[in-house]
Amino acid sequence: MSLQRFTITTQTNSKLLHYSVALMLCVLMFSSCNIVKRVKTDEHLITNNTILEDGKRITSERINNIVVQRTNSGMRKFLSFPLKLHIYNLARPNIDSILNANILSDSSKVKRRIALLSKKQFDKQIDSKRNFNAWLKRTGEAPVIYNEDKTIKTASNLRKYYHSNGWFNNNITYEVAKDSNQLAQVTYKVTKHKPYVLDSIHPSISSPAIDSLYNTFSKASLLIKGEQYNELNYENERERINTFLRNSGFYHFGQDYIRFKIDTIDTNHKVHTDIIIANRTIRGDDSTTTTPFKVYKIKEVNIFTDDNYNNREKAISDTTTYNNINLYSKEKLRFKPKALTDAVFINKGDTYSYLAQSRTSRHLNDLQMFRYPNIDFVENEEDTTLTANIYLEPKKKYGLSFDSDINQSNIQTIGFSFSSGLKIRNIFRGAETLEISGVAAIGASKTRNDPEAAFFDINEFGGNIRLTIPRLLSPFNTDKIIPKYMSPSTAMNISMTSQQNIGLDKQALSGNYSYNWYPSTTVTNTLELFNVNFVKNLNTSNYFGVYTNSFSSLNTIAQDNNYIGSDESLYNSSLASPYSPADVFIDDVLSGNVSLSSDDYDTVNTIDERKERLTENNLIFSTSFDYKKDKRKSIFDNNFSVFKWRIELAGNLLSTISNLSGATKNDVDNYEVFGVAFSQYIKTEFDYVKYVDLGRKNVFAFRSYAGIAIPYGNSNSIPFAESFFAGGPNDNRAWSAYNLGPGSSKSTNEFNEANFKLHLSAEQRFSLFGAFQGALFIDAGNIWNVLDNVEEEAATLTNFSSLKDIAVGSGFGLRYDFDFFVLRFDVGLKTYDPSQSDNKRWFRDYNFRNAVYNIGINYPF
Repeated sequence: MSLQRFTITTQTNSKLLHYSVALMLCVLMFSSCNIVKRVKTDEHLITNNTILEDGKRITSERINNIVVQRTNSGMRKFLSFPLKLHIYNLARPNIDSILNANILSDSSKVKRRIALLSKKQFDKQIDSKRNFNAWLKRTGEAPVIYNEDKTIKTASNLRKYYHSNGWFNNNITYEVAKDSNQLAQVTYKVTKHKPYVLDSIHPSISSPAIDSLYNTFSKASLLIKGEQYNELNYENERERINTFLRNSGFYHFGQDYIRFKIDTIDTNHKVHTDIIIANRTIRGDDSTTTTPFKVYKIKEVNIFTDDNYNNREKAISDTTTYNNINLYSKEKLRFKPKALTDAVFINKGDTYSYLAQSRTSRHLNDLQMFRYPNIDFVENEEDTTLTANIYLEPKKKYGLSFDSDINQSNIQTIGFSFSSGLKIRNIFRGAETLEISGVAAIGASKTRNDPEAAFFDINEFGGNIRLTIPRLLSPFNTDKIIPKYMSPSTAMNISMTSQQNIGLDKQALSGNYSYNWYPSTTVTNTLELFNVNFVKNLNTSNYFGVYTNSFSSLNTIAQDNNYIGSDESLYNSSLASPYSPADVFIDDVLSGNVSLSSDDYDTVNTIDERKERLTENNLIFSTSFDYKKDKRKSIFDNNFSVFKWRIELAGNLLSTISNLSGATKNDVDNYEVFGVAFSQYIKTEFDYVKYVDLGRKNVFAFRSYAGIAIPYGNSNSIPFAESFFAGGPNDNRAWSAYNLGPGSSKSTNEFNEANFKLHLSAEQRFSLFGAFQGALFIDAGNIWNVLDNVEEEAATLTNFSSLKDIAVGSGFGLRYDFDFFVLRFDVGLKTYDPSQSDNKRWFRDYNFRNAVYNIGINYPF
């Protein structure tokens, strides 16, 4: 069963809420008086650790993390409520003695309970009490009792920290304040004194080959004269030198051969450094010798293309050489030689380079053709050369997958979907991957009124074909612009989908041709040379059946103006059906047959313009570029940033061809292709996410987003699929999806969208207990129309004063971490609502009755 993201709003009795909040506050007040419940009479609970640096309090998490004996979670945080400590205090330290005294020691009581429950249920009841008590201890957190030895160790660690950062003569003292309530506060006092700075740096290098390169690799040294001593710079310098030498042919070199000797005696706070690089040490069975390091070159490069356990006894039967690389196969060679040699950066005659070795491993993995590629270097005894042997074990050529989902949404009571996929590796012998997938879905709509109609009246079918080629397929030589170490690839994709009884019953056909490459380990680039999307609406007559709010607005205007059409039985003084009568009413209004007030006329005109835009078929022929820089090192990294930028140009090629060919325009002055007016616009988006690790599972996360799509040429509006919306579980959580904006308008549309968007989010995430996490968040943003055909002032961004319509939502959340995904529950409260009048925007509906409750999978950003 798939977990769907959805948003709900519930009604809450305000009096009950007030009583609940008051009760919670009372519980917090009374429970906070009992935090020393499990502290022995001769012990003290640590409530605070303070570090004073030259008299000033240190707030740096890096330095505060040095403290060995941390306070309980939540102490001095989260309303000074150590939740985990209180949970632990609920556990009974002597549960077995209590059970024995209250129940088990009384044989008559035991017999009565067994007679009532049975022996098996009685034993389970006793075990459940023990297990619950154990769960309280596991989930909670034992009180942190002041320990002198740990305080001394903290002082020692602080002394080492400041010493490692150049304050060699620092002085660390501490004071412990204990009170009669068995509480203790520890204050560490740091006196730094004058720091030491780097002065002279002298090399002492034993191997002549390395010594000859010193002037080259020392230019980028991290040890700079005049800078304050920092031990981390020495560690990084050791790693930098090692990397340089390993990439300069010194195959046997390692960091252990580099050490630093520093002198600070009578130097007037100056640090004199000797960089010592020793000769190579060779250890034999019973002896050790040293020899100067030598530069190694690559003598041969061999690729064993079908190495596995099953054919280990077979002899080589197929051999070829391509680009000075030997390829061996025990069966017929399955791959074109170029497909494999393009992924190899170790070249015959080159100086050994660890970078070339690591790039080769990464690129062979990126092909997704082999299991754990292995590179082995064999040293040739007669000279200083290496033979590189690359062992490859191909994966199975075919891979088949199946998947099924049960889902629910705002348009269907229940739905089932089935999908399957076929992956064919090395389909053209060039390490290409062909993926063919299909999906079929059926569902029961919530609006099904005909009892004779099939229960499953919703269906959707689709298919997708994707071919990935591990190089740039281009008539031009792109090696100098995008060299092969950037893992360039080409992707071609075609997909088709068809929907019935979903909205306007769309049919869609899309295809794209794109290039992907990775300039570095953190940067990803994607260039879509062309992306074609064609969307055809099959059931436009159902527009007002889908967009019922628009129909209700028309119906209200018709009733207020006593509108009666040509068939009174059909209209019955209103628009009795959400189909053709609404269209007739619009035609009557716009043609002047019905006289309305200016406001009502504008409303009808706006609804008609929106209907025309959302029911028209779309043809989008675009080119786009995506840039992504992701500094996250692993899924456990909580201190990183991600920046994304995208720019898209649509319609320019078709517009140029139409101009040059002298094509005629339609009635609204637009060019058409296959009877459809193609879209022309420029669209760009910026997205920046920053995580700051505050320690102890506390993370501050921030997101900023801006996007704009400007129509021009053949378009005066943006296709619905390319517009922006606001609200929802991953946006402004105080509004449900599509319900916010545009601007300060009081729109009642089911789907509010516009062509300009700003969004900001800040979220403080913290650990509660066990796998449960909490969050406090603020979301701000909105959507507006700009430089298009929308004229409504409230929905349009006219100048900087329109930014006062930025909506602000705030709230809190509860999350449960399942390791492989996070289940999220967020409560969003409307803090600043731009749709209200100017003097009623702040905290107008700031209550749980008008809150939006969001359930989602994983974090919102």
